[in-house]
Amino acid sequence: MPEAIVTRILRLSGYRVYQHVFDEAAQTVTCWVRPEAARPYCCCPGCGISTQTTVGSPTERRVRDLPWGPWQVWLVVEMQTVACRRCGRHRERISFLAGKAHCTQRLEAAVARECSDAPVRRVAARWGLAAETVRLMDKRTLQHWAAGRPRVPLRQLGVDEIFLGKTTKFLTVVSNLETREPLWMGKERKRETLDRFFAEALPPRLRRAVKAVCVDMWEPFRLSLKVHLPRARLIYDKFHVLKHANAAVDETRRAEFFRKGGRLRGLVRGKRWLLLTRWGNLDRTQRQTLTDLFAVNRRLAKAYLFRDQLTQLWTYTYEANARRFLTRWLLALRWQRLPAFEKLAKLLLTHLDGILAYCHVKVPFGVVEAINGNIRAMLRRGRGYRDHAYLLLKVQRATADSRRLRAA
Repeated sequence: MPEAIVTRILRLSGYRVYQHVFDEAAQTVTCWVRPEAARPYCCCPGCGISTQTTVGSPTERRVRDLPWGPWQVWLVVEMQTVACRRCGRHRERISFLAGKAHCTQRLEAAVARECSDAPVRRVAARWGLAAETVRLMDKRTLQHWAAGRPRVPLRQLGVDEIFLGKTTKFLTVVSNLETREPLWMGKERKRETLDRFFAEALPPRLRRAVKAVCVDMWEPFRLSLKVHLPRARLIYDKFHVLKHANAAVDETRRAEFFRKGGRLRGLVRGKRWLLLTRWGNLDRTQRQTLTDLFAVNRRLAKAYLFRDQLTQLWTYTYEANARRFLTRWLLALRWQRLPAFEKLAKLLLTHLDGILAYCHVKVPFGVVEAINGNIRAMLRRGRGYRDHAYLLLKVQRATADSRRLRAA
């Protein structure tokens, strides 16, 4: 095959093939390429400035390109060493090469596209590459994408944690509630973890724009936020409050199971998920099952009713009305002999201002949990990520793609 045809197939801007070799045994094609014409200037890879000063003779660099069917394609590219006044001596920057990687930009882009839908190891096996090489390709592509994104002012912040397992235990996730995507991740859920976020990702000049922070009732987070965002309104997440209410229902169920005996214990057994589901989300059969249970166990009926009533708190617009509703709810709970709900009442009274703060600043409840769900799905698909910066980029890209598809 003439070199001119191979040059047209490869379509490398400003470069031509002057020699190529087909190896049928290894099913590889090796092409030697050089500039089409003598160049008076070369581009410095450090600052991007064209310089006329070159050092020594050209050298060669072997990189992998997109395959031709089952054939692997390798390029041996002629490169010049440039002497830049700012950066010193470096190999010139070539437009179709992916930085210092041993591959072309189009190969890296193709691998990264597959990594958006498949685990790294599966993509590596398909392309015949090492898994670490594929991960680095994908990470470089995501970093380039993130660097080109417009900066969005941060006005509403979400802070939560994800339980990963016995080794790493917790991963703290900081999110932008308006764009509905994560901003930062850090190991553990200590006060120092959140302090590190403000030191690394949110300088003091940007903190003044933050108006509200949606967070759970974890005390180390609250202490850190009070120091770094003293003017922001602290809002306790609705779903974390209801999580404590569900825990109170479940604790009441366990207490009733061990307190009752015989047939009554059998009625309580296996009803955990029914009791944790709101009445409006149950079908006719499930409602009848709970009705039969409540007819013989009034404590469970009262616990279920108090939990469902608490969800009405977030339907109020004005703080005075919400405070009046919660006061009545607490008064009605006083003589019901429900120890788990008495502990819940103390928790609500301790964090009352933060729970009612939603009346002053409207934040989208559920965004933090939705982001955590996306992160868990990404962790399951990738079978874990040691590089949290890579995981953050993956979730940000998936969130942006999902938002673009919904807009279309």
